[in-house]
Amino acid sequence: MNARSAFLFFLASLAALVPFHPVLAQAPTQISIPAGTAIPVALHGSLSTQRSKPGQVIKAQVMQDVPLPDGHKIRAGAYVHGKVLSVSRAASGNGARISFEFDEVDTPQGPMPVVITLRALASIVEINDAQLPMYGGDRGTPLTAYQTTQVGGEIVYRGGGHVMDGRTVVGEPVYDGVMSQVRSNPNGNCRGIIYDNSRLQALWLFSSDACGVYGYSRVKIAHAGRTSPEGEIVLASRRGNINIRGGSGMLLRVIRPTATAAGL
Repeated sequence: MNARSAFLFFLASLAALVPFHPVLAQAPTQISIPAGTAIPVALHGSLSTQRSKPGQVIKAQVMQDVPLPDGHKIRAGAYVHGKVLSVSRAASGNGARISFEFDEVDTPQGPMPVVITLRALASIVEINDAQLPMYGGDRGTPLTAYQTTQVGGEIVYRGGGHVMDGRTVVGEPVYDGVMSQVRSNPNGNCRGIIYDNSRLQALWLFSSDACGVYGYSRVKIAHAGRTSPEGEIVLASRRGNINIRGGSGMLLRVIRPTATAAGL
């Protein structure tokens, strides 16, 4: 046996002594969006009782990273998709109504089904005001040190402060919004923590107890989607037609666990 043959024989013998362990493909991480998760969005396009039609596709952009269990998140910039269900124009002194639903959230692995309610709606003016410093500021004051007022009235002390309701700490500012537990608002019939989901929620520019409609004086949330038909959101006006402009803010909330999807 020459040297080359002896070496090959040695390798074959060594391979026979080493047990074979097949490499198993790692299953993708499965995630879900727990009931009680808040999703703050800005409406893309408008909702109008004069122009919208049943079946019209609608979407809204997620405005703050939404943390989920096990370190996953819905990224800011993702879209929530839905459709218009019915439209009733104002006529003969009666108000108008428009119903719609959001039923999918974009993820890098594809759309995830959701059942969502509408907790709060804010006009573009309210959204813009919530981003302006309360007391102006001089050129030496960084933006992160300003105080701002959330939709609903809570004060955000940026640059090391907290989110305050009077003298009560209700949350913490982060670079793209705030993190707070959702609080109840009995006057608006909005619940606090549901389904034992006591995690801090991404609320963007909304107060922890924001509830109802801000900045659209003649519009109300006639059906938030919490009860049957679940997920159907109805806006109604006392008089005149409804025109919810693109860029308006919405604080959405998942009301029950959804189907799982691969890691986000």
